Amino acid sequence: MKNRIVVSAVCVFDKAGRLLTVRKRGTAMFMHPGGKPEAGETAVQAAVRELAEEVGIVLDPRELQLMGVWIADAANEAATDIEATVFMAPGVWEAHPSAEIAEIRWLTLGSQPTRDLAPLLTDHILPELARSGRMDTKA
Repeated sequence: MKNRIVVSAVCVFDKAGRLLTVRKRGTAMFMHPGGKPEAGETAVQAAVRELAEEVGIVLDPRELQLMGVWIADAANEAATDIEATVFMAPGVWEAHPSAEIAEIRWLTLGSQPTRDLAPLLTDHILPELARSGRMDTKA
């Protein structure tokens, strides 16, 4: 039986239509900004807090749009699944790494996914963005 971690994550786009990914210190995989809710936090509250802490983007929780909830293999923990509530941030943003974020990378939608992307991205989010027509965005 796999362990399960509950997280919130946010899809953020820049003015070129690229998707923000982050790599946490001491890890090799790129993923959405986000993380585990603190005691008493809702999924959307956790998403907004993590977005501000990790990449300096400040949003009102009412602005986030729910994309869905998915279960995927955890990118950086063996024998563990994540249950991710994923939101989309409105508008376009600039981001800078802070807190535990070692590096950010903007992903051009429709490009060949690299091997260092988290399973949540490759197995669920990129296909969902393709279904929604977001992958038509040209960088």
